[in-house]
Amino acid sequence: MVEQRLDATFHALADPTRRGMLASLALGDRSIGQLGEPYRMTFAGASKHVRVLEGAGLIERRKSGRRQICSLKAAPLAEAEQWLRQWEQFWTVRLDRLQALVERDSEEQ
Repeated sequence: MVEQRLDATFHALADPTRRGMLASLALGDRSIGQLGEPYRMTFAGASKHVRVLEGAGLIERRKSGRRQICSLKAAPLAEAEQWLRQWEQFWTVRLDRLQALVERDSEEQ
């Protein structure tokens, strides 16, 4: 289950337009039209991106009259960060070892 959520989150984040939409939502709620506006895309195009973000649990959508308003839901981002943090620790240890080897080699020369 966690793996599926991570897959959906990273899939949603893989697109620069969707990342931009999330950045916009971090500043406050937006309509689908407002989310698509900076990219000069149609409502249908913006709506497709919103569906991907919604499917990943990164946003929620509600109706306000004829408008669909989107809000950021940050919990899946926290899960992704936690997953990435384990890899950060892994690479930090390896890079520290590499740095020590490089410094030792340069001292010996």
